[in-house]
Amino acid sequence: MDLRKLSTINALSDAVTICKFQGVKIVRVIHDTAEAGISLHGGHLIWFKPAGEQDVIWLSEKAEFDTTKAIRGGIPVCWPWFGKAATPSHGFARNSQWTLKEHRENSNGVIISLMLEDSESTREMWPHKFKNELIFEIGTELKVHLTSTNVDDHSWSYGGALHTYFTVADINTVEITDMGKEYIDSTQGDKAVQGGNTLVFTQEVDRVYTSPQDIITINDKNNTRQISVKNQGHNAAVIWNPWQDLSISMSGMADNSFETMVCVESTIYGQGIELAPGQSHTLSTLISVKK
Repeated sequence: MDLRKLSTINALSDAVTICKFQGVKIVRVIHDTAEAGISLHGGHLIWFKPAGEQDVIWLSEKAEFDTTKAIRGGIPVCWPWFGKAATPSHGFARNSQWTLKEHRENSNGVIISLMLEDSESTREMWPHKFKNELIFEIGTELKVHLTSTNVDDHSWSYGGALHTYFTVADINTVEITDMGKEYIDSTQGDKAVQGGNTLVFTQEVDRVYTSPQDIITINDKNNTRQISVKNQGHNAAVIWNPWQDLSISMSGMADNSFETMVCVESTIYGQGIELAPGQSHTLSTLISVKK
């Protein structure tokens, strides 16, 4: 089913509407510069397509829109931890209901702002008070900013990622550059590795690059385009493709899903970011496409 063709349940402006799919509310953006969709479950961008271009963000054909789990594909928000540091894996933000705070538009595009604050249920998993604002700037480029603020009376630390899935024509012909030469390889038991500055794919890749450039480039050769990923507020970049065996075993993925996707993630890894009461920090990614 093409999510972009869903019926509107509430028109907020000429460019912004609210629609619903399998019980999940989606903020749909249709603007002269781009189209996008953002699930309020998870604060999760699920598609982005600049006008006249191909889709940039990958969404699994078997993605499950179930409010008890994260959506497979798009840009899941991993917060306040990354990976399996605690339960649930990748934190609770991607399984939480976010609130639409604001929407604005002009000739350059649309800005959508979502909010997530601590609650009794979040404090049972992570005993801290917080306020998160997630801003999407949707136009010829896509900018995503996650600002976390400590509203508690004590310091706390957090990690996470903007876990971006990109659409590619064929993973076998994709090259990624400028991610740095040093990485932690999860497929080798978190071994520290020195590698090259160009990555090609012939098997499962699950790496945390610890000294990435600010701009990482995905050369999507068979789509004759380059996707530029500019990250800020991060200390690492995660690059992931599950390859076939893992795709077969994972929920929400088809057996051959690995062929048309790759993740390049703006990541706060390890000890994370410490915030004193009243302090804020922003993790962001800026995505653009050129031929």
